[in-house]
Amino acid sequence: MSTPSDSVMAEDCFDIEKVANIFERSLLDEDDVRMEDYLEAYEEIMKFFLLMGSVFTFVSSDVRNKLDVLYELRRRDVDELKHFDTIKTMLLYEKDERLLQQKGYVSGSRTLLRLHRGLEFVYEFLYRLQSVADNEKAHTVCKSAYNDTLAKHHTFLIRKGAQVAMFTIPTKGDLLKRVCRNVDVARAMELLPCMLRNMRIAYDRTNELYTLHDLHNLP
Repeated sequence: MSTPSDSVMAEDCFDIEKVANIFERSLLDEDDVRMEDYLEAYEEIMKFFLLMGSVFTFVSSDVRNKLDVLYELRRRDVDELKHFDTIKTMLLYEKDERLLQQKGYVSGSRTLLRLHRGLEFVYEFLYRLQSVADNEKAHTVCKSAYNDTLAKHHTFLIRKGAQVAMFTIPTKGDLLKRVCRNVDVARAMELLPCMLRNMRIAYDRTNELYTLHDLHNLP
């Protein structure tokens, strides 16, 4: 079982190829996602948030907390059925056992839903970034991606703070140099479509599972 890193050091980079490979590995059967790989991919996404600096402070601290909750649920999952091995088994287990209504229970399904929403934002931002010229500011596509995804789940004050912070986002070329330190911009853009494709499949499978079990509106 993977364990979270103690911290993400500034010298780390957002490894697009690694994220692509982990999300591809996470895909089980035709409709499921392996939890261990999902969390490992999200550790890489955390590096993206942290390397962006204060722009994504409103996301990164919450993401770290949610990841740690899911790691702890997996650590305590000693049942041989391994309820937290995949997203499907977790949703079924917590729903069938009525744990989602249990007072004081820290729900994996509810926790993962917050990460799921964050993943949609990352996907939309990076997908839209492909159409931006290297010397063009990236804050416009970041803001539009945020408004179409995470903003729907944030309070007014968080939305305003996030939108102001996004104006500090540099050009697309400088942004990719900042977060993908060991890969040049051309190579990063070459790798990006594969990562986005695998990320989207994992996102869509997760989304369909939440839809199937009517869990999108967990408070």
